[in-house]
Amino acid sequence: MELLLLRYPFTFLLIAFLILYQMYPAFRFFCKMCFYKLWVFSISLLAITTSIPRGRNCENMKFFSMLFLPLKYIFGIKIVVKGKENLRTKKPFVLVLNHQTSLDIMVMMEILPSRCVPIAKKEILYMGTFGLACWLAGLIFIDRKKREESIATLTEVAHSMHKDNFRVLIFPEGTRNHSGSMLPFKRGAFQLAVKAQVPIIPVVISSYSDFYSQKEKKFTPGKITIQILPEVKTLGLGPEDVPKLTEQVRDSMITTYQGISGMTNGASH
Repeated sequence: MELLLLRYPFTFLLIAFLILYQMYPAFRFFCKMCFYKLWVFSISLLAITTSIPRGRNCENMKFFSMLFLPLKYIFGIKIVVKGKENLRTKKPFVLVLNHQTSLDIMVMMEILPSRCVPIAKKEILYMGTFGLACWLAGLIFIDRKKREESIATLTEVAHSMHKDNFRVLIFPEGTRNHSGSMLPFKRGAFQLAVKAQVPIIPVVISSYSDFYSQKEKKFTPGKITIQILPEVKTLGLGPEDVPKLTEQVRDSMITTYQGISGMTNGASH
């Protein structure tokens, strides 16, 4: 064994790696997540290189999102998209998605419409190459600790959506959620839609629990269903309608989530 290690160290390490990868799910989970993060930061460099000549522009998101697409094949994840016809509009809208894990970035790229700008927490801006690539792709960053500043940013976005003809993507839960249902929705996305008088298009991503679990250190091939629901109109609605609108959209998304995730008994609201 010592002779093998001395004469063929790389071969020995490769064999040891393969044995660990096959025998220990936790080690396999760690390797896959490291690869995922390495991929994200590496493609960010490519996205930066191609985006710099154009400067900060939401059109840069096209190339950035394209670089994410090979990941589903590498990880053996089949993504089925239903309701694509609900995104066939050239008008501005607010896209709302449920948020489960960091894998959501890969999944959302599957359906991200043209000229669609995600709204993200400001901390992402400081995540090295990924943060810079996001900035160049036109992402809108908000500081969740500064409420008034966040409201001012969303107000500015509402005024710009029609003028610049772009769409906005928001995770209304505000943070990742592993509970098997959905957290209460923050109202920012719905206030934005009402203020801009643009429709809301809910998008529901099925549960990852069959193939992915951070707690159990599980990451295997699997299937994800994305259901794009019909638009919810906001024309004529005012600030007083936002609470009801928020709950209406959340209820429809929870019902859909339970259906496409195969939850026969449902999950609590």
